[in-house]
Amino acid sequence: MSIKVENITKIYGEQKALNSVSFEVKKPEIVGFLGPNGAGKSTMMKILTTYINPTEGDAEVNGHNITTHAKQVQSSVGYLPEHNPLYLEQYVREYLAFNANIYNVSKSRIEEVIELTGLKPEAHKKISALSKGYRQRVGLANALLHNPDVLILDEPTTGLDPNQLVDIRNLIKTIGKEKTVFLSTHIMQEVEAMCDRVIIINKGEIVANKKLSELRDGQAQIVIVEFDYRVEEPFLLRLPNVKSVENTHDFIYEITFSTKEDMRSHVFDFAHDNELKILQLNQKNASLESMFRELTS
Repeated sequence: MSIKVENITKIYGEQKALNSVSFEVKKPEIVGFLGPNGAGKSTMMKILTTYINPTEGDAEVNGHNITTHAKQVQSSVGYLPEHNPLYLEQYVREYLAFNANIYNVSKSRIEEVIELTGLKPEAHKKISALSKGYRQRVGLANALLHNPDVLILDEPTTGLDPNQLVDIRNLIKTIGKEKTVFLSTHIMQEVEAMCDRVIIINKGEIVANKKLSELRDGQAQIVIVEFDYRVEEPFLLRLPNVKSVENTHDFIYEITFSTKEDMRSHVFDFAHDNELKILQLNQKNASLESMFRELTS
């Protein structure tokens, strides 16, 4: 098991940032760690990287205990914090060479991570001259220098433009084929594009821990229907398995059902029985973002 967390609690003064949190992450796997601001994401990542200690509970990373074998954890984890700490006055290769000395790794590894992270066109520049996207690449290259089995990335795509997002996303997906990647983000599209599994935390407690495929299967079904005139919502609420009805525009309604069964035939029968004409009838799945809002509201 790459990461094993057991009943971790963290208290700051009178505030309980984490409340008996437990989960596991296997290798290779890309796991998205999601939650609103203040939910405890960064606190958990700081605990897993041994930056801070838990108040209660325990955890292991790559089989090493975070409190009794902190040095072994640090040497087997690559960490990119939310605010990427870089020496802007240094050149890219100079910065990576500085850190290679700390990790005691071969200088040849510098060129390997430059190639892996796509830094080669900018490797001759000072870090201060790089775009935000390339600075993130430098942070990732540094996290990969000692070839760790686990990467912990805190908001790795924050502030990137769409092209930079695609590049960093593809890079993380490539890395995730061989290593464990545990990342936090607020961007739901990035989770759906990159992750194998999501863990959602709210107010210091885990509220969901499932594979992305399972979440998609369990998502609510939304039927979009347009009638030829207005229908009172209480009538639509009589349909089977209805969770909610929203009149989005004119005679268009979004009806949310809590079932995997295709409910369009029921909507069609409803229209027929009430002498309504259907001008459009479509189906869509509720987004991960909608589920996130529901679990963390």
